[in-house]
Amino acid sequence: MIRHGESIWNAANRFTGWIDVELSTKGEEEAKEAGINLAGIKIDIVHTSDLVRAQKTAEIILEYNKISNPIIKKNSNLNERNYGSLQGLNKKETAEIHGEEQVKIWRRSFDIPPPGGESLEMTAARTIPYFEEEVISDLVNGNNVMVSAHGNSLRSIVMYIEKITPEQIVHLEIPTGIPQFYSYKNGVIKRTY
Repeated sequence: MIRHGESIWNAANRFTGWIDVELSTKGEEEAKEAGINLAGIKIDIVHTSDLVRAQKTAEIILEYNKISNPIIKKNSNLNERNYGSLQGLNKKETAEIHGEEQVKIWRRSFDIPPPGGESLEMTAARTIPYFEEEVISDLVNGNNVMVSAHGNSLRSIVMYIEKITPEQIVHLEIPTGIPQFYSYKNGVIKRTY
């Protein structure tokens, strides 16, 4: 699994959510580095959100992978969580208005959504069924799978895989552009390092 490379709004410290923004130059470099690191791993299927930053990250990674010709599946169930009325706002300025603690709750908590948006719990309600039905199905069939998605859509999936509690998930940060490796064997998915 990989979180997309830095987007232009990540670089500008803005809430992105479902707004479709491009990768920054740094984000393209992160995807290139991930591509170099993954060049020797055969990828049979790529699952990506329908947002361009996740798709472009996968595309750049695959440019460096000469042994793969994967099936690419795009689905909005892997989209970032919807930040509602916070989308487009500067995170620092929003914290100055609403307080740092409130913004942290909106960004990191499990069950409290930002105004007009999704909580991580709500995000998981769409990512986990997709993961179970589509990604695990591909793994059961013996495929090597890459999921190119977003910080919160991946946090919800990692929470599910690693059985992380709602209290623990607050502290999980998934960095941009760095592959996270998992193995699948006998119905069990385990993180590998």
